[in-house]
Amino acid sequence: MKKLMLILLMAVTTLGAAYSQSSIAHVNTQKVLDTMPSRKAAMTELENFERRAVKELQETQQKLQGDYTKLQQEKPTMSPTAYKFEEERLMKKSQEFQTRQQELDEQIQILSQELNAPILKTVQDAVAKVSKTEKVDYVIDESSLLYSGGRDLTMAVIKEVLRIEKEASAKTTEGK
Repeated sequence: MKKLMLILLMAVTTLGAAYSQSSIAHVNTQKVLDTMPSRKAAMTELENFERRAVKELQETQQKLQGDYTKLQQEKPTMSPTAYKFEEERLMKKSQEFQTRQQELDEQIQILSQELNAPILKTVQDAVAKVSKTEKVDYVIDESSLLYSGGRDLTMAVIKEVLRIEKEASAKTTEGK
């Protein structure tokens, strides 16, 4: 029994020592993202797409409202059949407008995901490389910390991200 307790105590002590050697650091991911030229370009592209979508929807909605107002004004002079036909036509256009609105929302989501995927991969690659270089086992985003007095790898990650983007840009330029 004493041998079992001694073995158990040694195992716990060894595991405790192994865990105490784990190194933890933090990164301000938002700061990293804000310094990336590719993210700025992606945000601009997404904002331009959203602006065009909003403009298209506003123009369509104004036309629908104008057509509906015109129909209401002409109602007294229209036959019930003609009014019903025009009203159904406007309802169909209204449904098409709602469908288009949903399509544009989906396109914005897809574009956002397509633009952000390579950016997030670059950040993850940079964090992984800096973590290995700095011999850090765990890296936590600052936004999820209540206190961040430990090692801050943000600047090292920013440098690595910019280096990766510069290399990618050079490869793209060489390929042209």
